[in-house]
Amino acid sequence: MSGTSKGDQERAFYDWLPAQLTGDMKADELLIGLVWSLCRSGSGTGLAMTPQSYSRTLPWPGTLAGKPLRELADGIGSWEPFEACVAMAAINASIIPDFSAFEHVVELPVGGGNLAVFDYFLPRIRGANIVVIGRYPGLDAYQQQYNLKVIERQPGANDYPDTAAEYLLAEADWVFITASSIPNKTFPRLAELSGHAVSVLMGPTTPWLPQLARWGIDFLAGTIVRDELLLRRVVAEGGGKAIFDKAVSYVVADIGTARMQQVKEQIAALAEQRDEFKQQMDAWYAAGHSKRFPLLSELEAVLGELSGLDTLYKQMWDVRQHPEVRR
Repeated sequence: MSGTSKGDQERAFYDWLPAQLTGDMKADELLIGLVWSLCRSGSGTGLAMTPQSYSRTLPWPGTLAGKPLRELADGIGSWEPFEACVAMAAINASIIPDFSAFEHVVELPVGGGNLAVFDYFLPRIRGANIVVIGRYPGLDAYQQQYNLKVIERQPGANDYPDTAAEYLLAEADWVFITASSIPNKTFPRLAELSGHAVSVLMGPTTPWLPQLARWGIDFLAGTIVRDELLLRRVVAEGGGKAIFDKAVSYVVADIGTARMQQVKEQIAALAEQRDEFKQQMDAWYAAGHSKRFPLLSELEAVLGELSGLDTLYKQMWDVRQHPEVRR
């Protein structure tokens, strides 16, 4: 998505996402719980994190069930947080995951919750500079073992404010992005800032769309429903992490090997530019010039970008060489 402005990229994403819906399915049920919101349609059930705000004046109670999912999904671009939340749940309800379309899929243990995702990845990326978007319960346990920074919209004592993303993500090797960033409109910018990192989009709000690789996502860590009746009950009764006890579990899917190939091609192209600059520099000094090589700044820029892409490719390569991980 390079070559577009921030605003263009955001509009492109929020135009693209609801366009992924097909068919004429309708919402059978909408639940807006304290922590999670749920949309059920036919055999599909979609989740989205409920906005952590309060409203007594929502315009639609009693009218959402029976509406086409496409109509609800159009609200994903809305700045009204509950409308975007309902849209995200509707989008997820419409997507029946076809895991055969993914590169590599691993089901994580039932009951592990969000920490199961970190158990999956962190032992394989020890020593990396890791940034997590969103303060997940229990994440403190990892901060003593890993170089891990947490960015949180409502930061606690060990967190960075969300404005720190502009600085921390540029230095990250790995970024874990909460999928609630999609309805709250921060996802396109976070994905852009994570362009030189391996990125994981995670959480029950994650849509099972391999095309998210287009926005630089390498792995999806989303959930699948294990017990729909229990999930609906827990959501309706205000449950948060309780959904992970038995109702849902995490699955990790690799969607980034095409991006890995693109990075490899970028490295080859930059290496060719580097060699051309070096040949020109050797010829410059061989001709007897004592002044600074006129294209030295351009050479240094290429070397800097090449170094960053080499590091990125190594991270991508290393993590895919160990398909078995600590469960």
